[in-house]
Amino acid sequence: MPRAKQISAWVEDRPGMLGQVVDALGEKGVSIRALFATAMDGRGFVRVVVDKPAAAKRIFARHGWRTTEEDVIEVTIPDRPGALGRIADRLGDGGVNVSYAYVGTARSASKVNLYLAVPDVKAALRVLR
Repeated sequence: MPRAKQISAWVEDRPGMLGQVVDALGEKGVSIRALFATAMDGRGFVRVVVDKPAAAKRIFARHGWRTTEEDVIEVTIPDRPGALGRIADRLGDGGVNVSYAYVGTARSASKVNLYLAVPDVKAALRVLR
């Protein structure tokens, strides 16, 4: 079970902003593996897991978008009812708190990648082995 680098960026909260962010990555050949986007406190906030984190940080910096980089846990689970619950239960039983999680799937998927932000990545990886 790997760690993944997640890049978070504050952007404007306006129509077309999400397109601008993902287009900027795509134009430079950076592939998005996972995406979370929301508006908070009147600003846009985007989290991405990409195949080239260093390139994504440079792209975001060129656009003036302030970024942070965090380790998250990447767990591949079957796309079946109860699969996410089993992971969440194991983490809870192991004393690991999940700050947030995101996952997405197409109906044709047999597996999905779940990204978990946890305060102690090493502890979470131990629990899930």
